[in-house]
Amino acid sequence: MRRIVHLSDLHFGRTSPALLEPLIQQTNRLKPDLCVISGDFTQRARHSQFREAAAFIKRIDAKVLTVPGNHDTPLDNLFVRMIRPWSRYRKYINQDLETTYQDDRMVVAGVNTANPWVHQAGRFSDEDLQRVCGIFADAGDRARVVVMHHPPEHLEGSDKTLMKGAAAALRGLAECGADVVLCGHIHRTHISPFTTAPGLLFVQAGTGLSNRLRNEENSFNVLDVSRPEIAVQAISAGADGKFAVTANVRFRRAPEGWLKLEEPLPT
Repeated sequence: MRRIVHLSDLHFGRTSPALLEPLIQQTNRLKPDLCVISGDFTQRARHSQFREAAAFIKRIDAKVLTVPGNHDTPLDNLFVRMIRPWSRYRKYINQDLETTYQDDRMVVAGVNTANPWVHQAGRFSDEDLQRVCGIFADAGDRARVVVMHHPPEHLEGSDKTLMKGAAAALRGLAECGADVVLCGHIHRTHISPFTTAPGLLFVQAGTGLSNRLRNEENSFNVLDVSRPEIAVQAISAGADGKFAVTANVRFRRAPEGWLKLEEPLPT
């Protein structure tokens, strides 16, 4: 097993400051092998907001894999958005927009689904699929994890526009042996196999820090992953600002897809 802490949608520039220290402390207390942050580090991609995000990342006691979100390119500076959309993200967060991580138990591939020409809707191209499948080609019996900002399937009631290429992405990722997709964007937690691709586990994180809540508290996920089995905990902040486990589910691989087990792992 390898442990991943999955954060998303931190939105520095519009956060709940009281949650900053508890989120860092809880992340480090979980001792992850990898911390994944699936986009929207900032609210308006301003330098001050990116500096706050970079300072947050430096305090995480683990390797960190990042991908940008749609809020990480300036909406209110058209020149920068059109000419150098990722210059600030590259300066403060990561030069690489699509980072990867590998060890002897898992392979993790990041995909930049944010489209600087469109504020909300994302995209997943044929080139993205070829790159990810190439990364997984030599994965062997290691777990295969994909990280992106935009979900390739929407929950019932979502008013967001589904990203371009979502259906082809799900088919292709399933065919090349991906196990789980980690994403954000919606500010809602979701843990289950994809409806149209039951061999792929769909793990969507809520917002770790933003005060733009959508009918659930601030939250993040922690995954214990292997090829045959994945356990996922959702950890949410209560009214007292303390993070606690609010969902704890475990899945086992079967020929027909991921099967939810009756007994979760201990918290």
